Amino acid sequence: MTTTHDVLIIGGGPAGLSAALALGRARKDVVLCDAGPRRNAAASAMHNFVTRDGTPPQAFRELAREQLAAYPNVSLREASVQAISGGRGDFTVTLKEGTLKVRRVVLCTGMLDEPLALEGAREAWGHSIIQCPYCHGWELKDRPWGYLARPGVEGHLVPFVLQLRGWTREVTVFTNDTVELGPDVRRALESAAVRVVTAPIARLRQRDGQLEQVELRDGATVPCAALFAHPPQRQVEVVALAGVALDDDGFVRVDPMTRETSVPGIYAAGDLTTRMQGAVLAAAAGMHAAAMLNVELTLEHVARGAL
Repeated sequence: MTTTHDVLIIGGGPAGLSAALALGRARKDVVLCDAGPRRNAAASAMHNFVTRDGTPPQAFRELAREQLAAYPNVSLREASVQAISGGRGDFTVTLKEGTLKVRRVVLCTGMLDEPLALEGAREAWGHSIIQCPYCHGWELKDRPWGYLARPGVEGHLVPFVLQLRGWTREVTVFTNDTVELGPDVRRALESAAVRVVTAPIARLRQRDGQLEQVELRDGATVPCAALFAHPPQRQVEVVALAGVALDDDGFVRVDPMTRETSVPGIYAAGDLTTRMQGAVLAAAAGMHAAAMLNVELTLEHVARGAL
């Protein structure tokens, strides 16, 4: 007889681990599949996660898995999902080593960042080329910072850049000759003493992952200890397999209360659903999704006499 598990969680980052813990403690039968690359693998520490400030990401995952081991109704598999079929209450999920029957699916797969096409970017990514000042700002405070503008982010540029002034007085916006800043944007930046450099970038000068200068094609250099960049992001393949709808920015569309996607019975939590990305935010979203799922599943179990 084939066992039907209550929930399959896809992705073992903060969102997936948090959802697994909440559902495990609620006595649900949970399978957590985690086989993809870690988005924050280059980072040496995670921050702004209360009681875990400064914890290396791998240590965080190891501790979370140790704590999940206390719940025999939660199983972890190093396996990738190859197909999802069926519907709410009766999904069939294909893994490399076989299939699972599950009542619900939670996507906690994060996002994939497109690499920056600049010399030196790969070495500094996650160390001094970063996305979030809340995650890394304190360690690099009072040093020269930069923001790499790209087409499509103009609407978010001013509020993001101006907040950087709370950590440092020296902020430079690099347009890399790809973004035309309007007069209102320039006035807002100038009023906050933010420098704008429009020349194309030749390379990023770094030493052991620590950015030192932005070198322009004309040979000039700009001191820069931290460069904030928001490269294009894309969903992992399993999100397409699930057939869920995306919003205009490419994030998975979810009901704000239930965290359910456009596909009944499939839920999503974490970075794949929002531009507001961070470990503690993803963990909170995982807990949110788990709580909503637990209520639904418990009511179903009661109705069919399983409890």
